[in-house]
Amino acid sequence: MRAVQFSEYGGPEVLTVVDVPEPEAGPGRIRVAVRAVAVNPADWKYRSGLMTVRSLPHIPGNDVAGVVDQVGDGVTGVSIGDEVFGAAVRAGYAERAVLSAWEPKPPTMSWPEAAAVPTAVETAARAYATVDAADGATVVVNGASGGVGSAAVQLGVARRMTVLGVAGPANADYLEQLGAVPVAYGDGLVERIRALAPVGVDFALDIAGSRVIAALVQLTADPSRVVSVADFSAPELGAKVTNGAEGRHWEALRTAAELYAQGRYLIEVQEVFPLAEAAAAHRLSQTGHVRGKLVLAV
Repeated sequence: MRAVQFSEYGGPEVLTVVDVPEPEAGPGRIRVAVRAVAVNPADWKYRSGLMTVRSLPHIPGNDVAGVVDQVGDGVTGVSIGDEVFGAAVRAGYAERAVLSAWEPKPPTMSWPEAAAVPTAVETAARAYATVDAADGATVVVNGASGGVGSAAVQLGVARRMTVLGVAGPANADYLEQLGAVPVAYGDGLVERIRALAPVGVDFALDIAGSRVIAALVQLTADPSRVVSVADFSAPELGAKVTNGAEGRHWEALRTAAELYAQGRYLIEVQEVFPLAEAAAAHRLSQTGHVRGKLVLAV
């Protein structure tokens, strides 16, 4: 099967299309014929060497949508031919991938949309759980227009939260469409948020990692109510971090599917690239100015 891998750390040019053996589902897992796979910032961080993989060569990609073509021992509730989306064990940039967590794809959800969901919604749900955010609370989401931020906004709105979404001014209309109150980032952030939420902020999620932890702690007046998924120095100020090592929240896949079917979950896919153009997708991802998600079509 075709796959995209890198054999050494470096720039996007180290990504190459190769032929590799097909993986096998194994117990408790399923294999899919991949239709689309998301490009996440972690993918280029691993490729560049900012983060290291267990071994080289390495096939990136965790978020996959496709058609089930193999069901492992012990798996129930899914059959060959089913359309699903979920989390790849590894090696999602390929024509076949093995999933460890999955959910049926709503019929009206496109393949690129489905691939854009898994990591984003799981990370957002995990961030809320880390601070034990309550329904109906007032929450700040820093980095609200990206993939994870968009998911956090919509999960919060679905839980009747007042969500103040921090992003660039160009994304204000988009955030309003998601149900958030847009807030421009930059100097004066605390004052702008206090003007919009005079009764205070209950919780804060830092998705962007843009050195705002001190401001978020100031807004909540309780560092234990602030969590970052990107700034791992946050505990120095008493805030929390989550990287998934403490456990995943893949049940959020079902939540996203249900909300989508109800017309209450918008999935923004900025651009879809052919699998062979993964390097171009990485270059765009590295700019840090992606609204929603980038996806590879297989």
